Amino acid sequence: MINPDYPLASWFLAVSTLTFAVVYALPLLFVPLRWARWFGWELPTGNNDLTVYFARCLGGLALSVIIAVVQFIPDPKSHLVIFELIGLIGGIMTAVHIWGAVMKQQPWTETAEIPLYGAVCLGALYLRYATLS
Repeated sequence: MINPDYPLASWFLAVSTLTFAVVYALPLLFVPLRWARWFGWELPTGNNDLTVYFARCLGGLALSVIIAVVQFIPDPKSHLVIFELIGLIGGIMTAVHIWGAVMKQQPWTETAEIPLYGAVCLGALYLRYATLS
């Protein structure tokens, strides 16, 4: 499954997909309010149907990207656009988390994710433009 010619790229895809599936996508899809409590979010009182709906949509979208990425682990060189997509997602998520931190609208756990998303962004773009081109 790991490409011997591009092991760093294959491992990056394998580790990032497994991590994001376990920590974000699956919990958001199946237990969104429990996930929110794990991450320190204060849940709104009253009807949470819209919150659960949007969380499940996000979890489903994340899982869809993960399933697509898993297919490229054995041959990352032939699928360079996936590294650009991961870089874009990581960059946008970094900005979203910085905005939430600046506006003081998120728990500390979300602010702590800023370096994680930044590293995923930079790692994906490094692999795409420095190792795989």
